Amino acid sequence: MSRLFAFLLVALLAWTITAVPVQRKTANEQTKTLQPSKDATLIESSKGLGGSSKGASIFVGRTGQPEDPSSEPIQKRRGLIAFDLTAIPRRSRILSVTLTMSVIQSAGQKPSTINLYRVTRSWKEGTSVGDSGRGAQAEAGDPTWIHSAYPNQLWSRPGGDYVKVSSAKTDVNGKGSYTWASTRTLVADVQSWVNSPKSNFGWILIGDESQSQTAKRFHSSEATTATDRPQLTVVFRPPSR
Repeated sequence: MSRLFAFLLVALLAWTITAVPVQRKTANEQTKTLQPSKDATLIESSKGLGGSSKGASIFVGRTGQPEDPSSEPIQKRRGLIAFDLTAIPRRSRILSVTLTMSVIQSAGQKPSTINLYRVTRSWKEGTSVGDSGRGAQAEAGDPTWIHSAYPNQLWSRPGGDYVKVSSAKTDVNGKGSYTWASTRTLVADVQSWVNSPKSNFGWILIGDESQSQTAKRFHSSEATTATDRPQLTVVFRPPSR
C-alpha cells in the first residue's frame, strides 16, 4: 500500500507542475512613474482671451456658469497634459501605460466619462494662473481655446487639434483618485513618442460637454502635495543593446 501511495503522490506532483505553468516576470522589465512636463486648461472663448497654465487645477467638462444669449458661450473646459519621456531609452518596447489623476471638486451629481485624445500640434505652457472655473486673462505663451500659444500661434480648429479616436477613457464622479487603464492605443501613443520625441504633444482630456455642470476639477502639476499631481506609469522593456 505504501508503494502505491508513493506512486500516486509522485504522479500528482508531476501533473500539477505540468498543468500550472510558472508565471515569470521578464527580468529586464522596468517601470517609470512620471509627473507632467506641462499642463493647462483650455477656456472656451471665440477670441481666446482666457487662459490657465500655472493654476493648481485642471478643469474638464462644462461649468455651471450662466450663458448670456447676447454673448459667446464660455462653459466648456478641456485639459491639456504632456509628459517628458526621455528617461525611457529609445527602442524600448512599451508594455503598459496608465494615467492617474485626482479630483478636487465635481460639478453636479452625475459621473462623467472623460476621454484622452492624442494631441497633434505643438503647444506651450504659459504663465497665467486661473484656479477658478473662469480662468484668467491669457498671457504670452498660454494655450487657449483658439491658440496653441497665445497670441500668435493658432490651433487649426477651436478647442485644440487632436486625433478623433480616444486613446483611453474612464468614468469620473466625486472627489478621489481616478485611473485611465492601459489600452493598446495608449501604449501606441507612448511608443510613438519614445521612438520620435519631437512628435510628443501629449493628450487632451475632454469630458461631457452636452450639458452644464459636468465639469471635474483635477489637481494639476502645480499641486502643493506631490502625490496629488497627475502621474503617468509606464512599464517597458529596454532594448537588449
